[in-house]
Amino acid sequence: MKLISRTLLLVVCCGLLLTGIVSSQTSQPTYKYGLFEDSRDIGSVKMPGSVVYDDAKKTYTVAGGGENMWATADAFHYVWRRISGDFSIAADAQILGTGGNAHRKAVLVIRQNLDADSAYADAALHGDGLTSLQYRETKGGPTREIQSNVKGPRRLQIEKRGDYVWMSLSSLNAKEGEPLQSAGGSFRINLTGTFYVGLGVCAHDNNALEKAVFSNVEIKQRPAPIVESTLETIAISSKDRKVIYTKRTHFEAPNWSRDGKYFLFNQAGRIMKLPVTGGEPEALDTGFATRNNNDHGISFDGNWLAISDQSQEQRRSLIYVVPITGGTPRRITQLAPSYWHGWSPDGKTLVYCADRNGNFDVYAIPFEGGEEKRLTTANGLDDGPEYSPDGQYIYFNSVRTGLMQIWRMKPDGSEQTQITKDGYNNWFAHPSPDGKWLAFLTFEPNVEGHPANKDVTLRLMPVGGGEIQVLAKLFGGQGTINVPSWSPDSKQLAFVSYRLIEQ
Repeated sequence: MKLISRTLLLVVCCGLLLTGIVSSQTSQPTYKYGLFEDSRDIGSVKMPGSVVYDDAKKTYTVAGGGENMWATADAFHYVWRRISGDFSIAADAQILGTGGNAHRKAVLVIRQNLDADSAYADAALHGDGLTSLQYRETKGGPTREIQSNVKGPRRLQIEKRGDYVWMSLSSLNAKEGEPLQSAGGSFRINLTGTFYVGLGVCAHDNNALEKAVFSNVEIKQRPAPIVESTLETIAISSKDRKVIYTKRTHFEAPNWSRDGKYFLFNQAGRIMKLPVTGGEPEALDTGFATRNNNDHGISFDGNWLAISDQSQEQRRSLIYVVPITGGTPRRITQLAPSYWHGWSPDGKTLVYCADRNGNFDVYAIPFEGGEEKRLTTANGLDDGPEYSPDGQYIYFNSVRTGLMQIWRMKPDGSEQTQITKDGYNNWFAHPSPDGKWLAFLTFEPNVEGHPANKDVTLRLMPVGGGEIQVLAKLFGGQGTINVPSWSPDSKQLAFVSYRLIEQ
């Protein structure tokens, strides 16, 4: 689990323990304007805007100036609330007055933030009746639009589901209450965390102030889907899969025990132990370490478990070791964040990914403790180090040549050599115990980092390079196989697949 600036990984994707305090009483937030928290001018606006909310009629009269909502920056008046997840906002919209610029706009708009150049999407009704779905995919990027073939609709809706946004409109001459019709066209935009949704007016003339009335405003949020996790095994020879354990909760990162009798995986900050025959898992005693993430693994002799836990140091990950039967953790790394990934075959050294200088690199440290040694120095992320079973190499993944690819090096960091060179993002190479194969996880080239809930591929290649085989295509990602998960006989691989269940 890495919090990496370039990848902007979501915490839930990282296997962190999600904790919170739930009150026995829930209260609705108090908003300044009906459904909305506040309002303000966005960007450089000569004529200050305003909003008047009529509580009896539930209408919003928004006045806005500004030159435009287009190109690389916007200028308009915005009444907004913060929101996250999937939702829709709909409203009847009427631009007041005549004679203004034909491209003055009344909009339903979603913005990542309140900066003028923010990524955004809006359903825009223009003064001349043109209706379009406008968007800026990245901060400071260009604005694009999808023009509708419906002019002057009374009611508009913009909806976000996942990374996709689309618009629906009332049909021409539609009566009040009639269902909206899809306007056609959609696009992908990555709005992360909490963002802003609301109503806006732009005059398209910096010397003017235009008004629009929004009525029958509705905001509908979709509940987050339930995650179903499944621990599976796959036979290397046949590619047949077997379900070991399924539960409607999030768990990840299976280790296969050295004796082949059980799995370890992390769930809700705990390390869980499950027999290979299935059943119900039990929590392993890891003492105070109850915020374990998905970077954990078993020593070659089967006596120790390395964990990456976030209970200490301002909730930043540190590496500890505990006896395989459980017990009090012994701290290995003194600096945070550190994320374990590999044991040396002789058990004397641990390798891991760490941020020490604003760049994530591979480090090594003695099992008994001591000074860490930096093994990689390339710009960008180096991650997922793991020893070959003969101890001759450390395999890792690096983004230094563009996409994430599999590399290897000598244990002292020398002879760093790229192994995969295809057009995908390849993560977490795991050498088989017999030293013949590398199993790794592949994301599509447009996916940054190793996020959860993505279409991924488990792939296999000879350890020295060669033809790559597809083991399985599945819905997975973060937590699928980011730790060593081979069976001791090298015949099977354990992994976690996921399913999102709509509520």
